Amino acid sequence: MSTVRLTTAQALVRFLAAQYAERDGERHRLIAATWGIFGHGNVAGIGQALVEDPGAMPFHQGRNEQAMVHAAVGYARQSRRLSAHAVTTSIGPGATNLVTGAALATINRLPVLLLPGDTFATRPADPVLQQLQLPSAGDVSVNDCLRPVSVYFDRVARPEALVPAALEAVRTLADPAATGAVTLALPQDVQAEAYDWPEEFFAERTWRVRRPRPDAAELDAAVRAVRAAERPLVVAGGGVKYSGAEEALRAFAERAGLPVATTQAGKGVLPYDHPCDVGGVGHTGTETAAALARTADLVIGVGTRYTDFTTASGTLFPGDARFLNLNVTGFDAHKQAALPLVADAREGLTALTDALDGHRSRDPEEWAAAKRDWQRRVDTAYAVPAEDARPTQTQVLGALDTLVDASDILINAAGSLPGDLHRLWRPRSADQYHIEYGYSCMGYEIPAAIGVLLAAPGRPVWALVGDGTYLMNPTEIVTAVQERLPLRLVVLQNHGYASIGGLSEAVGAERYGTDYRYRDADGGFTGPPLPVDLGANAASLGMRVLRPRTVRDLREALKEARAATVPTCVYVETETPDTVSGPPPAAAWWDVPVAETSTRPSAVKAREEYDRHVTARRRHL
Repeated sequence: MSTVRLTTAQALVRFLAAQYAERDGERHRLIAATWGIFGHGNVAGIGQALVEDPGAMPFHQGRNEQAMVHAAVGYARQSRRLSAHAVTTSIGPGATNLVTGAALATINRLPVLLLPGDTFATRPADPVLQQLQLPSAGDVSVNDCLRPVSVYFDRVARPEALVPAALEAVRTLADPAATGAVTLALPQDVQAEAYDWPEEFFAERTWRVRRPRPDAAELDAAVRAVRAAERPLVVAGGGVKYSGAEEALRAFAERAGLPVATTQAGKGVLPYDHPCDVGGVGHTGTETAAALARTADLVIGVGTRYTDFTTASGTLFPGDARFLNLNVTGFDAHKQAALPLVADAREGLTALTDALDGHRSRDPEEWAAAKRDWQRRVDTAYAVPAEDARPTQTQVLGALDTLVDASDILINAAGSLPGDLHRLWRPRSADQYHIEYGYSCMGYEIPAAIGVLLAAPGRPVWALVGDGTYLMNPTEIVTAVQERLPLRLVVLQNHGYASIGGLSEAVGAERYGTDYRYRDADGGFTGPPLPVDLGANAASLGMRVLRPRTVRDLREALKEARAATVPTCVYVETETPDTVSGPPPAAAWWDVPVAETSTRPSAVKAREEYDRHVTARRRHL
């Protein structure tokens, strides 16, 4: 057997450069690039390996380890999970900073390869810098905190152990039913150790992304359930997008006459003006979808995880509703005590459509009037009474709505924006709406936008963030500047956590600790907003900053940003919504437990409201 002598890190980089994913005849590089922040633990290993063969692996320099994972996740989502990025860090805090990003990737079923440095496998000194010492477990390092948030974890304690570990890692990344964060912990001495590797290890490998077809018995049961239903409703999730099943869903809905409601991850699978689309479903959804959900006798979930926002914490769907779940993973297909249809979304929808043989359940005219009424409410929320007024948050969305076309991509993850967008946004294309609401991670938007820009060069990409989210993670602005990526950042400054402030008020916590104000002697928060200028901060990191003061200015600033070829920030001081312009209220409940006993009237009243809602919870068994 022919061998080649390389360090473990050099071998890993060469191996990853030769891995490909293929689906429907389209071949993609599985690991398209590596993100890295170097320190002890990876600078002499992975860092040296990237320099040794610079043409093998494109490299992106990050500023924050969590942010690098977010960028990789943004890239993977835009690539429909067919291509991913790797992330390398030093040992210690560099590695533990990966945990939040890893959790986000795994929760959202999105592939990312994590390569944290680890302490010495040979233990020449004990402890070394940044080593965790547990008297009861000598083989534990801080990297073990990545185990519960990874779908696959291995510590490569010997060079030869890399062969099975690397093969299993890329197999997992390419498996749509198993993918998420994959972690290979790499001790720093092992990274630098030389070994005679079999040349076959570096041969090109193509991992075919399976499209499993439905089991005949499950398909037969599904068809019977659809035919028997009088008021079926489709709930479409992110799995539709990852499968590329939008056209199959459209055909299924049109031929069977089915209303399609969408989760945060699924919004956009049908354009907003399609007759079968009824908008977002759940706590942040539309009244149109909520009304259909409350009367549905069969809920057909396609590629959804049924989070509490989708089900309104178990209060949205009738107690006697049955569920039929089409999902590539059996774990998700069986949720809600459903009839499972374990299959690829596109293959399953096509099989269902063919097997129904022209059966039609409903007529879109049933909900057409409700859809028109909802769009009038969206128009009202977007309305601008005066062009010279300071815009509200919904008016900012309205200004964007008039500007974008199907090529634009909007990215958001946390705060009040996901709710407003899920209710109001009118998606023009399947991938325009990029809202990370599986983990709802503040700080996701800016790095994720960079990942999307790398996956979709030439398309206008917008990161929409509130001031709270911006303060969590602005570091990758520097990366966008370094890589000359035309990131379009819209910062909405309302001087506090508006979303959690509203929730705090609703549950009797009286907005405590949610405004950006001075702290008084009694521990309260009083006075005017803090003199914080996030626009100046963005400018200091290299962005061009536009500062619209009025709605008229805003329209021009957004137009200028969309045409920009350099990273550009639109910094907007937003007005509190008035009775003329504001988002419609929540269409359904969300469970946030309220203090069962309190001396404060606000909390007592909030508990009474909570008790009223919680009685409507249903378990579907």
